[in-house]
Amino acid sequence: MIAVLGLVVGVVVGLVVRPVVPTVVEPYLPIAVVAALDAVFGGLRAMLDGIFDDKVFVVSFLSNVVVAALIVFLGDKLGVGAQLSTGVVVVLGIRIFSNAAAIRRHVFRA
Repeated sequence: MIAVLGLVVGVVVGLVVRPVVPTVVEPYLPIAVVAALDAVFGGLRAMLDGIFDDKVFVVSFLSNVVVAALIVFLGDKLGVGAQLSTGVVVVLGIRIFSNAAAIRRHVFRA
């Protein structure tokens, strides 16, 4: 319940404050969001499997976001940012769908 309350408060604060994303980090924001979603789905799967550890979740969340952003940053510096961005999204997308399938199997016993 605390997580849902935190989500609602975060959305309301975001709508009221209207934060501005600096143009320097704009290319990395979508990749960071996908990486964060991967960690969230992994944490939900671990919770349903009964092996959730909050320390592992926090480290996974932060490391996913940082590593994904670094890969895209290096790709930009090497001139292949679009290709590496696509690669990161594909890999994280596969992980997200794999976790979503495991969550579905656990919830619906199918």
